[in-house]
Amino acid sequence: MATLTLNNVKKSFGKTDVIHGVSIDVEDGEFIVIVGPSGCGKSTLLRMVAGLETITDGEVQIGGRRVNEEEPMARDIAMVFQNYALYPHMSVFDNMAYGLKIAKVDKAEIADRVNQAAKLLQLEPYLTRKPRELSGGQRQRVAMGRAIVRKPAVFLFDEPLSNLDAKLRVQMRLEIRALQRELGVTALYVTHDQVEAMTMADRMIVMNGGVADQIGKPLEVYANPATEFVAGFIGSPPMNFLTCGLIGETGDDRIGIRPEHMRLADAGEGRLNAQAAFCEVLGAETLVHLRCVDGTQVTVRQDAAKAIPDEGTNVGLSWAGANEMRFDSNGQRI
Repeated sequence: MATLTLNNVKKSFGKTDVIHGVSIDVEDGEFIVIVGPSGCGKSTLLRMVAGLETITDGEVQIGGRRVNEEEPMARDIAMVFQNYALYPHMSVFDNMAYGLKIAKVDKAEIADRVNQAAKLLQLEPYLTRKPRELSGGQRQRVAMGRAIVRKPAVFLFDEPLSNLDAKLRVQMRLEIRALQRELGVTALYVTHDQVEAMTMADRMIVMNGGVADQIGKPLEVYANPATEFVAGFIGSPPMNFLTCGLIGETGDDRIGIRPEHMRLADAGEGRLNAQAAFCEVLGAETLVHLRCVDGTQVTVRQDAAKAIPDEGTNVGLSWAGANEMRFDSNGQRI
């Protein structure tokens, strides 16, 4: 277990800058999620910590030790990949033990570590099986077991749940978080899924075009986004954005309102008129999608017990001023 420090870390490919200086102090045992859309630099940042990408500028420290020039094996990290990266011809036991064998760990200790990890991950009945005989969730557990037996200072997860179906992703993210807490190991986790980020992170790094737009606890980021990008990316369904002109104000600012803070009203009432486009009935709640006169699309989240407007119906929209967020022309929170 160890602390992890990124000090103004940058990455360039030739003249193209892809990471523009990311800094964070990760506490021992903290779970940090790097989240953002495809191409934002989140995996590149993780790979620099792992030693799989060279660092153009800045510094990475693990346990207070600079590791910029160290090879991946010397950094005391273990990485879990999206594609599991298991050896198909090896048993579960041998896949989990392989790294320890390469490190010439004593056979008795290897067996002890693998058996302990298998018990922790409920893999004991599968130790003699090959990866092809396992489900996707079981293969992911094997990949995590291979990392656990190494007893690393830092766990690195690169979109480990992307290949799983929706139900299994929910189960596995709960298991990964519980496992990390039980082991008390520092973790850096990359995902494009903001729901994963919200539910798993102690703190999150929201990446946007190689820049860390905001670093903070999930609920703090959700409630007080620093930029329009963060406000629109964190939250499902995303925040609604309106121009000042659409609601009868002057200026270039944009107004953001969360779907749960908007209310439907009779046509001509409220602060804005819109036309119902379609509704998504999700069980306990309903998402009402509407279109404003200028083409802006708006979503209202409401309790399923409330009435749903028919498609094409004109309605009013209202919200409390206290729930508005304002962003300037550069996307910065005002």
